[in-house]
Amino acid sequence: MSAKKRAPLGTKARTGESCPESGVWRVEGTPSTTAPISEGNRMPPYDGKAVTWVLIQYA
Repeated sequence: MSAKKRAPLGTKARTGESCPESGVWRVEGTPSTTAPISEGNRMPPYDGKAVTWVLIQYA
């Protein structure tokens, strides 16, 4: 039984991309926010704009 290799903390994903790893994601830049996003979900926009999300914590 082999464990799935996790995306490293600091992994980035843009709005509209498929989330590569379940966990807590933070918006790069300001204003910023964090959100729990599950693997396979689409990365959401923030404040009505396309943003880059950074993985900061595993789920």
